[in-house]
Amino acid sequence: MELVCYLKLTETKVKGFFVEIQVRSQRYVTHLQNTVLNIMNKILLITGLLISLSTNLLFAQTMDKNLEKATFGAGCFWCVEAIYEIVEGVEHVEAGYSGGHVENPSYREVTTGRTGHAEVARIHFDPEVISYEELLEVLWHTHNPTTLNRQGNDVGPQYRSVIFYHNEEQKEIAEKSLKKTDESDLWEDPIVTEIQPLENYFVAENYHQNYFENNPNAGYCSIVIAPKVAKFKKEFDYLLKENPKF
Repeated sequence: MELVCYLKLTETKVKGFFVEIQVRSQRYVTHLQNTVLNIMNKILLITGLLISLSTNLLFAQTMDKNLEKATFGAGCFWCVEAIYEIVEGVEHVEAGYSGGHVENPSYREVTTGRTGHAEVARIHFDPEVISYEELLEVLWHTHNPTTLNRQGNDVGPQYRSVIFYHNEEQKEIAEKSLKKTDESDLWEDPIVTEIQPLENYFVAENYHQNYFENNPNAGYCSIVIAPKVAKFKKEFDYLLKENPKF
């Protein structure tokens, strides 16, 4: 009888021991899970801070360059963007619309020719590397500034040749550059390029950005843009980036 009681007592203690082990194990697992989660949260926080710091440093570096902007219309903005993207000193080019009377127009609206906007390329450039005058020189050589509201088969006021100046200095430089070019033998017919203050500028839809780079095999890109880019690279090799993207 005593043995039975002893065995039952032992069994109870053993069960209690294993129950305690299970409880402690569960507590340990829970503690371990919480520790891992805390570590992961800290890693995510640190990663976020590093990304934010990198972005701020990049922005600061860009601001330190004192970038300036130039906005030109010279036919289809895909062509203009592609040319200036490979020019040394140009940090970024975006396709957009400017000079119209409709707020935030769509591409479809602009192509009707009734919004007053021109397709333009806004060029962010470092004036310590390339000057506004040199950007204008590229403009005169890479489109036909003597055809009114037309570039090749692209016809309409949205394709007009136009320089939108950002300040009075750019206006003065553009006027002198136009006069000089008009008096040269670069173009036989008179230049009809407009020089206007920048107004109602809007960034074009995302699918227009970096269009040639993203769609090199599209019909318009291979037939129209690629030959222009190739000609520019041949004639203005001294203005090219060290490793142009195309």
